[in-house]
Amino acid sequence: MRQAILEEVMRIRQRMPRLGTRKIHYLLKDSLPVGRDRLFRILAAESLLIRRKKRYIRTTDSRHWMHTYKDHSKELLLQRPEQLWVADITYVRTKDSAAYLHLVTDAYSKRIMGYTVSKDLTATSTQAALEMALRNRHYPRRALLHHSDRGLQYCSSGYVQTLQDHHCMISMTQSGSPYDNAVAERVNGILKDEFSCDEVFDTYAQAKQFIDQAIMIYNTQRPHLS
Repeated sequence: MRQAILEEVMRIRQRMPRLGTRKIHYLLKDSLPVGRDRLFRILAAESLLIRRKKRYIRTTDSRHWMHTYKDHSKELLLQRPEQLWVADITYVRTKDSAAYLHLVTDAYSKRIMGYTVSKDLTATSTQAALEMALRNRHYPRRALLHHSDRGLQYCSSGYVQTLQDHHCMISMTQSGSPYDNAVAERVNGILKDEFSCDEVFDTYAQAKQFIDQAIMIYNTQRPHLS
């Protein structure tokens, strides 16, 4: 039984290299029922427990003249998908150039609705992620609140106009604390901690291909508490 558990864990980790023990326990519940505490002990004995990484590179520049919006996300009681989207940008390290991952995530389902990998921090790259998210909507007639930091990309006229054209309410953090956009920060952390998107890639093209695959697995195979 122990060997079968280890083999299945390694099979799961081939697709999701740093998936935590609680999520693995959930995936094993039908094929190899094992108690959570026992699974922790087995993985600890084999040095297979995951230690969280801590890295933070600021990609937000909120020192600008553009109009900002109030934080309406704290007033919201999440009850359904496409009620609240959270947006953020995170740094991707490559040897040949800088790269950035622009994300739009559904706060209820934790599904990444839209994303772009770019070589710059321009508003058009951020807007491309939003436009993908809007194309992927299942409930376009329902009210939707878009929440982000106060970075210039989210305050740009094109980004704001796209949200308004699709009748989305706009919400922004009021301080520089990552806790004001906790879901977005959490998704960033999962992609980097569990899917190794914090590695130094040889090229931009390699980084993009890797992230495309990671987000596909995140959206379709990784279990989420929601």
